[in-house]
Amino acid sequence: MKFKEISDLTVEELRKREKAMNVELFEMKMKHSLGQVSNPLKIRDIRRDVARVKTALALKLSH
Repeated sequence: MKFKEISDLTVEELRKREKAMNVELFEMKMKHSLGQVSNPLKIRDIRRDVARVKTALALKLSH
């Protein structure tokens, strides 16, 4: 997901997206610990997307 796509969302949408991504990240980590993840690099992608959402949220709340 690109930062431009994320920055166009509203604050409420960003919060929902962050919550959903955190749940997905938790589930991926649990599956990875059990050896059930087919692509472990997806964990890194989700973690980076969460950081992008948090950054966009902080920028919107500071203005």
